[in-house]
Amino acid sequence: MPTKEQPRVTVTAKRLPKGNRGGIELLLVHNVEHLGKQGDVVEVKRGYAYNYLLPQGLATVATEHHKRMVEKHRAKLEEIARERLAGLRSLLAELVRTSVTIEANANDEGHLYGSVGGPEIARSLKQQDLSVTPDQIILQGPLKEVGLYTVRVRLAPEVEGDLKVWVVPSSSEGGAK
Repeated sequence: MPTKEQPRVTVTAKRLPKGNRGGIELLLVHNVEHLGKQGDVVEVKRGYAYNYLLPQGLATVATEHHKRMVEKHRAKLEEIARERLAGLRSLLAELVRTSVTIEANANDEGHLYGSVGGPEIARSLKQQDLSVTPDQIILQGPLKEVGLYTVRVRLAPEVEGDLKVWVVPSSSEGGAK
């Protein structure tokens, strides 16, 4: 019994607009570090567009319609960005005035049994109603001794400052319940 062959179906992706240098032209929906800001039209390699920017929702196809829409809303986007930066700068001003004290288990010489890193500093700041993520705290390495440290905090590429962190030995040494 002869079988009828099914027609071959090929799935082709919609062609993306090519840029002047042979890459793909995309419109950024969100700020992408080392690439551009929201509303910028950028040219990227095909794999970067298909595998990262488009699936993550960070960019969209740069059609003439999208470009007109961005131009129309650019003032609104800039106002939102200014408000966000003003909020981050006020948070940074509060962070710079603040110092954080973290208790950690230490021996008699002041060496910590563990270490203090970004998550512990962020948790301590959260207790003071200051919202900072661990990846916004920039350490040269983990803090392994008791003492005063100056830690860099980067809230945005153009908003960064120093935070004072005190690492003190915990007061519950030797007190077994």
